[in-house]
Formats: sequence, C-alpha cells, structure tokens
Amino acid sequence: MTEQQFWQLVTANDFFADPEIIADELKSKLTTLDNDQLAAFDKLFSQKMRLSYEWSLWGAAYVIAGCNSEYGFSEFRCWLISRGQTVFETCLAQADNLADFDVVPVKDDLPYPFLDEYDLIAGMIYESRTEDELPFVPSGLSQPRGKRFKDKSKELKKVYPKLYQRYWTQGQ
Repeated sequence: MTEQQFWQLVTANDFFADPEIIADELKSKLTTLDNDQLAAFDKLFSQKMRLSYEWSLWGAAYVIAGCNSEYGFSEFRCWLISRGQTVFETCLAQADNLADFDVVPVKDDLPYPFLDEYDLIAGMIYESRTEDELPFVPSGLSQPRGKRFKDKSKELKKVYPKLYQRYWTQGQ
C-alpha cells in the first residue's frame, strides 16, 4: 500500500459529518481490501498515530476542546489523520497551523475534533474475517515527543496564538 492509497482511504469525504458516518465510510472502503492490504493499511495508520504522539499536538487539542486524557488524545489523533495528508503534515510541522483549516466539527455547540476507535477499524475487519488479530505495531514511546505544554492561559496564548484566538473560551 502506498502513502497515496493510504490517504485516499483514510481521508473523510465530509469533515463535518457525524463521527459514526465517517467511521462507516472508512469501514466500507476497507472491506474492499484483501487481508494483506488491510495489514499494510493498519501498519501505516499505526505509524501516523506514532508520528502524531507529540506534546505540541496534545496542546492544540487542549486549546481546541479541552483534551486532557490519553484516550481523548488518541481520538484527536485519529480525527487529525481523517482530515487528510495536507492537514496532518501541516499540523505536525506546526500544531498552531490547525487554525488555518476549517476542519473542526461542532457537537453541542462546542468544537469536537475526535473520532472514537477510528484506528481499530482495519483490525476489526481483519479479525472478523480471519479470527486472528493483525500484527501489533508498538508505538515505541512511553511519553509524547517534545516538551509538555503548559496549560496556563497565558502560555497557551503564546504557544498557540491562532488556535487560542479561534477556540479558547473562558472556563476551560
């Protein structure tokens, strides 16, 4: 599986669709793959999850939606991958650049940049077909890369000026 094929499969058609619709869309695309292709897709997805395991991105998720748990950060990274290669790579280079894209959906009048279990879809399809699990791809990291973000409003405004201006609300 090439990078281009991966991004064609994983990128959501409608960034503002309900998260379940986005997940169903990926599931539909992945069911057309054979087991070797599923394994290759899953390996690339795991690599993207590992690449995005950075404090700078966690800070961006915190500014946008108050993300403060490992599980929430995983859902955020799944969501970020679903926005496509350009958004993903731009944000890896500089997390604050996420503010330059109109890709964050809203749920209950609040930003909702999360996709639950998007990273598990390929494995679930594979397991239902073979009754076996896909090979485990370890993250290799016990902590996100980089320096942990400071959650004080003043620091967030300095490090994430564009995201702060667009998403930060009092009371977070």
